[in-house]
Amino acid sequence: MTTLAGLTDALRAGALPDGTSLASLGERMHARVAELYPLPRSLTGPGVRATLDLLGESLAGSATIERHEVPTGTRAHDWTITDEWTLRRAWLTDTSTGDVVVDTDVHTLHVVGYSTPVRATLSRDDLLPHLHTLPEAPDAIPYRTSYYHRTWGFCLTQRQLDGLGEGPFEVVVDADLGPGHMTYGEVLLPATVPPPEGEEAGEVLLSAHLCHPSLANDNLSGLVLVTELVRLLAGVPRRHAYRVVMAPGTVGAVLWLSRNADVLPRIRHGLVLTGLGGPGHLVYKRTRRGDRGVDAAVGHVVRRRGGEVRDYSPWGYDERQYNALGFDLPVGRLSRTPHNEYPEYHTSHDDLAHVTPAELTDALVALVEVVDVLENDGRPRNLAPYGEPQLGTRGIYPTTGGRAASDAVMAMLWTLAYADGDTSLLEVAARADLDFADIRTAAATLSGADLLDGLG
Repeated sequence: MTTLAGLTDALRAGALPDGTSLASLGERMHARVAELYPLPRSLTGPGVRATLDLLGESLAGSATIERHEVPTGTRAHDWTITDEWTLRRAWLTDTSTGDVVVDTDVHTLHVVGYSTPVRATLSRDDLLPHLHTLPEAPDAIPYRTSYYHRTWGFCLTQRQLDGLGEGPFEVVVDADLGPGHMTYGEVLLPATVPPPEGEEAGEVLLSAHLCHPSLANDNLSGLVLVTELVRLLAGVPRRHAYRVVMAPGTVGAVLWLSRNADVLPRIRHGLVLTGLGGPGHLVYKRTRRGDRGVDAAVGHVVRRRGGEVRDYSPWGYDERQYNALGFDLPVGRLSRTPHNEYPEYHTSHDDLAHVTPAELTDALVALVEVVDVLENDGRPRNLAPYGEPQLGTRGIYPTTGGRAASDAVMAMLWTLAYADGDTSLLEVAARADLDFADIRTAAATLSGADLLDGLG
């Protein structure tokens, strides 16, 4: 069986352990984004369930998505689950010409999310307050919702609005809005390796929101990446359990938190995954405390990959819910260019061209590297601390001297220098300015030569 270290090293070398190239892996993930893209997701409704169906199919043989249906009207801390919305189709027609101005069969963003059902004929003046555009991006359709205020509306490009006739206009929102359920999905990969003596088994929480229609980066990239990560982790031994939550944004996370009080004490590390398929370097947002284990692990990987680490702020995605004072979970957020910082955000330009196979693959490799840290970090002890041990007699040092030490040799020397039983391998990697995987490999080599213990 492939180990997590073996998986990480294979990916860093350019392929999966089975020989699948990173290019093929990226194309596979992008194809999954394309399959999910047209589905009309919202806080509730059949689009959410269809998305979970397809994600479940992609996990077949690796894991199962447990589906939860929670009745509308259910209280979740300070929130109440709103009515279920089922959109069949919405369109706007200029009756004077017969021209269809917008139609959700053309693009799902053309209707304001959670629009109330309506069928009417309106004048141009009466229609205009219900139309939404982006004047600064005249060819983009905005994404707009009205989850908790009952109204209706259409979204269109500024160019479409500029060319709007005098009407009158037929307005149709063919939808149901009433009692039903909120749906979310959950995957649990149990730990397969007993924890070290004296430690309790813990869980890693991975969260991706499940409510945005036809937005490829926000957040189909997160959903596709987390399912691909589950596929990979299902095939390796695991010291931690991995729990994946796929829920509608904000209220879905609060709902999950309200129903899992018994799980929360087991969460050792967590990540919200979103916006990972578009351009830009990786950006990690720390937990509210800023000094949790996940902060060190993800911060190391992101910086080594040329990314950026930012402090916590109470604005963003579901990391806000997990970090709320009452829960105080160690959950950060991983993305590329964050929300509101790229022009395609929450518009029709966040499409399949905006998300690339290469960026998806790069993010997945980074995630595997993070898991490698969480699983394989340790605080080893040097068993030969009185001077530098003779590595050559143990077959782990070059036989020809006189050359500069390689990274592999330096990784062993750095590890030996700080293996005092208190310093972690991640701390050694930071001091040595080396990748964690290099230090982890060095530690394994030294352990195999009976020069270290305490690696578990």
